[in-house]
Amino acid sequence: MDKIVRVAQIVGDMVGGGVEAVVMNYYRHIDRTKVQFDFIIHDTSTHVPQGEIEGLGGRIFYVPNYKKLSSYKRALLKIFKENNYDIVHSHMNTLSVFPLKIAKKAGVKVRISHSHSTSNKKEWKRNIIKNLLRPFSKKYATQYFACSEFAGRWLFGDKAFDNGEVTIINNAIDIEKFKFNNDSRETVRKELNIKNKFVIGHIGRFMQQKNHSFLIDIFNGVLKNREDAVLLLLGDGPLMEEINAKVNALGITEKVIFMGNLANPEKYYNAMDCFVLPSLYEGLPVVGIEAQMNGLSCFFSSEMTKETKLLNTTEFLTIDLIEMWVDKIIRLENNERYVAYELLKNSKFSINHEASKLERFYLDNVNGL
Repeated sequence: MDKIVRVAQIVGDMVGGGVEAVVMNYYRHIDRTKVQFDFIIHDTSTHVPQGEIEGLGGRIFYVPNYKKLSSYKRALLKIFKENNYDIVHSHMNTLSVFPLKIAKKAGVKVRISHSHSTSNKKEWKRNIIKNLLRPFSKKYATQYFACSEFAGRWLFGDKAFDNGEVTIINNAIDIEKFKFNNDSRETVRKELNIKNKFVIGHIGRFMQQKNHSFLIDIFNGVLKNREDAVLLLLGDGPLMEEINAKVNALGITEKVIFMGNLANPEKYYNAMDCFVLPSLYEGLPVVGIEAQMNGLSCFFSSEMTKETKLLNTTEFLTIDLIEMWVDKIIRLENNERYVAYELLKNSKFSINHEASKLERFYLDNVNGL
């Protein structure tokens, strides 16, 4: 029997965000008798599914945050050498240069840089670091992955993408899990006391990228036209208190429901009437795929890759015009939620198909060493 291929997944901070959700989706559905994951994460992580990872056969290694660069490099080198990995798969975008450089030093043959995101001019401080590191994105990587063409071109360049050097690994999900369920809808709406409300939904970490302040402005505009509207927010993060304060200042506290970070977001999609994601930038947001799989009408930022659109009920709107978002939302008509599953059940975002593709990649590359 061939040995199990153990892949070091470099995730950075596990904080309940989309990237780690993608990695966990793949881990749950890959053939773990052939491929296993080790998760190398920062010791500043706040949402680590330790029980699930260890139950599936994985291991977790904590390292200092990359901001403590010397300590971070020493810890990584020790882990890489002690475990003799054939593959290191880094999900840290431009920051992947650091773990992949150490992986090369440790003799790891297959080193994957995975682009999950892009950038936006409004995050100018973060962009300084991104733009300094982006030219080195291919220096220590042997393979280039991206969640979308947009993300692939952004990190690795047009030439690399056009030459077929970038492999697209879709942000796939368990489509059965996100299929619309009316019984769940009724249950959740009763629990939250929003049974007869018009529910605008959003799932995202409270950070500048997700543009929550703009989302609150949109919702405040909707409220002036629809008194029955409520905003359902799932997620947490460093800007949560700031957004909560804005909600209080606008006097709409009773209309906004902060749910925090939840392990079962799928049932809350059922309770929503539309999904709004006005991000400053995205690679390809997994929540956008989940919301459409649930059949929701979605309103996404035009800064987002158009590859996110799976249904005709999805629209892209500019983040400069609040009134446009408000008008689209208040004019929303009911759509047949059950249709989405039939349209999308065989799509490229089905985890069963995509997990097999990633598994084959890992096995083929190790067998070729």
